Amino acid sequence: MSFDLVLLIVAGFLGGMLNAVAGGGTFITFPALVFTGVPPIAANASSTVAALPGYLASAIGFRRDLARLDRAVVVRLTWLTLLGGATGSVLLLVSSSKAFSLLVPFLLLIATLVFVFAAQVRAFASRFRGGVAAFGAGTMIPVAIYGGYFNGGLGIILLALFSLWGMTDLHEMNGLKTWLSFALSLISAAIFAAGGQIVWVECLVMSVGTILGGFLGAPAARLIPMPALRGLIAVVGFGMTAAFFWRLINGA
Repeated sequence: MSFDLVLLIVAGFLGGMLNAVAGGGTFITFPALVFTGVPPIAANASSTVAALPGYLASAIGFRRDLARLDRAVVVRLTWLTLLGGATGSVLLLVSSSKAFSLLVPFLLLIATLVFVFAAQVRAFASRFRGGVAAFGAGTMIPVAIYGGYFNGGLGIILLALFSLWGMTDLHEMNGLKTWLSFALSLISAAIFAAGGQIVWVECLVMSVGTILGGFLGAPAARLIPMPALRGLIAVVGFGMTAAFFWRLINGA
């Protein structure tokens, strides 16, 4: 087995695990695909699709928590997510490779900062409960558009949005987060496949890792202190941000 294939499986596993327990899997999967030679837009599209089975595995793990939510609300949010995700995915396909490459370092930086200050972001959002319409299209669709365009940090942004809506049960929030992430990845996969932006061999290899990571993420995370886990993700996020800024500056 080549080094690239091993790298993709390991990156998929770590990404699936991180998405299940804390978010931030894109910080691992997207750069790994770029490192193996996949162009940035195709890497972003393939990373989103590779995360699909991992999201499903995590959603199954949170099925009891998700079942406690109002079914009509979940269905409505799913449709809003599909609409916003489809819009963001189409925007990615019509973006030039040069324009997306210019945006990548900034998107990674924003996603990393949101992750590092996730607790503060959620606390800030919770102070304004009732300030926006709970479960409304005006907040769900913009977040889904971002997720369809660039999946980095989506889980943390969703948790902050749920806090803004007034949700307080973290297990229910994680269940809803993983389900909506799965729905978004599903519509994105269809659009990216139609647009010919998925590198299927690399994507399928990485998916093997995301499935394992999605199922084993929670048990594995219990063995690692959460501050250490969050610190590791932050180091990777800032490191990848610096690497992509370096590529941008040097025209790589």
